[in-house]
Amino acid sequence: MCRHIAYLGPPVTLRSLLSDPPHGLATQSWAPRRQRHGTVNVDGFGVGWYAPGDPEPARYRRAGPVWADPSFADLARVTRSGAVLAAVRSATAGTEPGEAAAAPFAGGCWLFSHNGVLAGWPAAAAGLAAALPPADLIALPARSDSALLWALTRARLSAGATPGEALAGTLADLAAQRLGGRFNFLLTDGETVAATAAGDTLCYRAGPGQVLVASEPGDDGPGWAEVPDGSLLEASAAGVRITPLGAWPGEPGEPGEPGTRETLTQAAGTGLAAADGRRSY
Repeated sequence: MCRHIAYLGPPVTLRSLLSDPPHGLATQSWAPRRQRHGTVNVDGFGVGWYAPGDPEPARYRRAGPVWADPSFADLARVTRSGAVLAAVRSATAGTEPGEAAAAPFAGGCWLFSHNGVLAGWPAAAAGLAAALPPADLIALPARSDSALLWALTRARLSAGATPGEALAGTLADLAAQRLGGRFNFLLTDGETVAATAAGDTLCYRAGPGQVLVASEPGDDGPGWAEVPDGSLLEASAAGVRITPLGAWPGEPGEPGEPGTRETLTQAAGTGLAAADGRRSY
């Protein structure tokens, strides 16, 4: 269900990040290689990026597959950014279609994506929804499991949680209510990235002053590292830290178990920016 990617580093074009890699996000919309559930991601796509001096990201989202939007090809060719989050969607049954339901979701400086599914949607969401103020429920951008999970995460961020704490706390709430599903989250404020591996694939590649976090590698080049299931990833352009999650929900009847590895990887090697030029806007 869905594929997503986040990048921090020297500015690159959206095309070099999303479309040019032989197995990049655009290709993953119709031919993902490591997706464990579903076969295509054609129910929408979106990309968010940050401009210099502006903490609030811009977004471009559409309800159909990325290959069916010729305008995006032009946009991706000329738009450069040093902080990007993008996703292609395979919709959960019973969720709202349309552009508003396509990640990334946004609020203030934040961009968020969910790769997965809340099992039993929408009935299973009743307890989660009850934990939100009515104003937050009314303001949901779409009737979908991902939009609700974003609202829960955003509430924690607004209360002062760090990105990693917000994602782990949302997973802990799901586990406490014994809700199953797959919950690979991706969150950025343009300076840091936090992500969870909780039911689907996640990997990263770090280079000098940059990091790429993705559902699956966009190429077969060196430097990609797998993130163990049941893990929280926290990254900046300076490095990547992976720690085990505490409580996290699994598939119905198969509750998740905590991860088993903690690592700190400093950025090293060669990455995307080398192929796309030096830092400039």
